[in-house]
Amino acid sequence: MSFDILRKGWIAAAAMAVALSACDEFERRETGPGGTPLESYTAKQIYERGEYELESNDNEDAAFYFGEVERLYPYSEWAKRALIMQAYAFHEDKAYEEARSAAQRYIDFYPADEDAAYAQYLLALSYYDQIELVGRDQGLTFQALQALRQVIERYPDSEYARSSILKFDLAFDHLAGKEMEVGRYYLKREHYAAAINRFRVVVEDFQTTTHTAEALHRLVESYLSLGLTDEAQTAGAILGYNYQSSEWYEDSYALLTNQGLKPEARGSSWLATIYRQMVRGEWL
Repeated sequence: MSFDILRKGWIAAAAMAVALSACDEFERRETGPGGTPLESYTAKQIYERGEYELESNDNEDAAFYFGEVERLYPYSEWAKRALIMQAYAFHEDKAYEEARSAAQRYIDFYPADEDAAYAQYLLALSYYDQIELVGRDQGLTFQALQALRQVIERYPDSEYARSSILKFDLAFDHLAGKEMEVGRYYLKREHYAAAINRFRVVVEDFQTTTHTAEALHRLVESYLSLGLTDEAQTAGAILGYNYQSSEWYEDSYALLTNQGLKPEARGSSWLATIYRQMVRGEWL
């Protein structure tokens, strides 16, 4: 018997094993004790099976049983309870798209229910928990911010509002951090104009984040490298006004004074406009 025939036989056997395993899994889920079809059980019994699987850390099976409650008893009170629990089970299983879908269905079907705030919070979490996985693509971060804002604005008195505010600030800071990362990349390669554009976004759009002081310092670096001393001095002045005790101001001050300059507002650039707004108390 040739190797190719043996190999094909092994592949076929493996495929058959996977298929049988899937059938066993399907039958195990579709029936209760003694092989009784799930349709023979009450909504409460199937719901409790989902709770049991959840407590056993089998989140995938838990989501399945909660889904069966909704499928078999769609207009029951148990179906409503099962839907929010299914969203939770999917989230615990890191099945984020499915969690969002279940949470959104709950919001659509039961917008006035007491658990609607939790459903909105779960939907937001399903975006938020993926932020670190998206690399340079910040689409999910923006969606997390939007969903968290919905919790804060729609349910300001709920127990989830405070947590959403904290997560909103962290996600906002994350976006600023990504702008800084790209800006540093350009600065290191002496693409100063491109770097300035990134640091400007941080200063103008992410003023309340932890990255603003560094962004101003990097602007001092970039503008000095281009010989634009008015802009460099103005960035240094803003940095000194708001972060005089920071290491970033110390570094910027040293860069400026080494060239016979000092931190002060000069010229009429976008930074000068920000400085004037800041002095009037309209910025930061």
